[in-house]
Amino acid sequence: MSETMTKTLQYRMDGPEDAPVLVLGPSLGTTWHMWDRQVPELARQWRVIRYDLPGHGGAPAHPATSIPELAERLLTTLDGLGVQRFGYVGCSIGGAVGAELALRRPDRIASLAVVAASPRFGTADEFRQRGVIVRANGLDPMARTAPERWFTGHFAAAQPAIVEWAVQMVRTTDPGCYIAACEALAAFDIRAELGRIAVPTLVLVGAEDKVTGPAEARTLVAGIPDARLALVPGASHLAPVEQPAAVTDLLVHHFSTAWYNPSDTSTGLTVLPDRMLQPAVAAPAGPVAEAAPAEQPRAVSAARPDPYEAGMRVRRQVLGDAHVDRAMAGADDFAGDFQELITRYAWGEVWTREGLDRRTRSAVTLTALVAGGHMEELAFHTRAALRNGLTPDEIKEVLLQSAVYCGVPAANTAFRVVRTVIQEETRPEA
Repeated sequence: MSETMTKTLQYRMDGPEDAPVLVLGPSLGTTWHMWDRQVPELARQWRVIRYDLPGHGGAPAHPATSIPELAERLLTTLDGLGVQRFGYVGCSIGGAVGAELALRRPDRIASLAVVAASPRFGTADEFRQRGVIVRANGLDPMARTAPERWFTGHFAAAQPAIVEWAVQMVRTTDPGCYIAACEALAAFDIRAELGRIAVPTLVLVGAEDKVTGPAEARTLVAGIPDARLALVPGASHLAPVEQPAAVTDLLVHHFSTAWYNPSDTSTGLTVLPDRMLQPAVAAPAGPVAEAAPAEQPRAVSAARPDPYEAGMRVRRQVLGDAHVDRAMAGADDFAGDFQELITRYAWGEVWTREGLDRRTRSAVTLTALVAGGHMEELAFHTRAALRNGLTPDEIKEVLLQSAVYCGVPAANTAFRVVRTVIQEETRPEA
């Protein structure tokens, strides 16, 4: 696969070639077919372009680990089609891509609609934990629980064929690309930037959505200056599938009445000059399993940046917000200096270095903890190793190696501790 192909997305076009362009973005675990019921009506007025996330719907499995990277790939795809300005509607992670485009490239977005979206999707811990489960068990646990996340109970009971279709969409997704998308959602947080979204925005949400529901939708509407809320009764997370007619009507009305184009009335289909064919959004953030980009120098100088902030960021990424919050909550006058020390030096100085990626650092850390008999720390660093991309089988190999070089009794205890943690962390959702 050429490098050019890795920077673009799989897409499909419907509707008149000379009509204004409307781009539809899917949710995590779905394909462009989630919009099938909207396309016939939308394609009457717009040139509809649907895309698949990497590794979804048979698309090439080139993982994208950040929302900015997904947005950049979409713009590169549209550049290749000669599309300059366009309307955009996206569901869930597709909505995050739309918000990212509205923030970083408002010159390209004529109007925006986000469905089942949020300025921050749950917590970083939740999505990284989902990645741990998929890495250990494959996508079957996500597929089995998709119906209860995506649809109301009444719809699931009445439409078993659609439910099975949705389950199969998840099962046929590439696991590595699904995990990368979870990492992208874990890092996504635009709560402080909502006021800079300047395009007309429709925030659409199912009234019974338990994933990103009305509360998250109202946060978006409160923060975006030109936004309005549409609540869809009888719908959960995949409102376009569950209530297709209502969602279609809302989208047609929004994009017919709120199409911002300050310079002209063109359709949006233009051939871009070469100077515009360049990356349009921020460079993608590195995956969780790799080190931060800058190595801290050894010598301390007055101009050297304080490593505390970088250390706290990496500490949270590796150990999880819940663990770090508990540790910091216990940082009283006696223990506070120690928490600052390990954040600044262990995490800000060592874990941020480029020399080893985070998978390797986790393997080294587990070995050292076995050798020292530090079983309590071994437990939470096992959780960290799973988050950093080590599989249970790889952790087993680390313990076997430790048995030879650190001693069988220490490894015997380590196996008991680690087995319990792995069982807890990789247990599929009920």
